[in-house]
Amino acid sequence: MDPSEMRYLEDDDTPMMKTIKGATMGLVSGTIWGTIVATWHDVPRVEKSVALPGLIRTIKMMGNHGVTFAAIGGVYIGVEQLVQHYRMKRDFINGAVGGFVAGSTILGFKDGMEDCLREMDMRLIGRNIKNAIAAGAALAVTSAIIDAGGQTTRMDTGKEYYPYTTKKRSAVEG
Repeated sequence: MDPSEMRYLEDDDTPMMKTIKGATMGLVSGTIWGTIVATWHDVPRVEKSVALPGLIRTIKMMGNHGVTFAAIGGVYIGVEQLVQHYRMKRDFINGAVGGFVAGSTILGFKDGMEDCLREMDMRLIGRNIKNAIAAGAALAVTSAIIDAGGQTTRMDTGKEYYPYTTKKRSAVEG
C-alpha cells in the first residue's frame, strides 16, 4: 500500500474517532432497538387533539433508546481509550473500567434520577447509588469476559479459505 494512503487509515484509529464511531453505532442500534420495543407496546388511543399517536410514541421511543445507546457507546469507548492512553497497556482492564463508568453513569443514574425528580424525594438517591454500582459492575464484568476471551468465536488455524478452488482441474473432470 502506498504510504500516502496509509495516512488516511491511521487517522481513523484516533481515540476521538473511535469514540465518535462508538456513539454513532450506539445511536443506530438504539434507534433500531427502540423501533422494535415500540412495536411490542399497545397503540395509544386516538384523540382529536393528537394526530398519529402511534407514530409519535414510536419516534419518542426510538429517540430515547437511540440517545441512551449512543451515550453508553460514547462513554464506554471514550473512557476505555483514556485508560489505555494513561496506562500505556491494551488489555481487558481498560474495557472493564470503561464498562463500569458507562454502566454506572448512564444506566444506573438515568432511571434513578428520574425517580428522584418525579417523587421529589432525595432519600431515593441511596437506592440509586446501589443501582449505579450494580449496572456498572454488570457492564464491567461483561466487557472483561469478552475482552479476556479474545473477542472472537473462531480460532485462526492459518488456513485460507477461498470461495473458489485454487487446484487446477483436468479437462476430463470438468
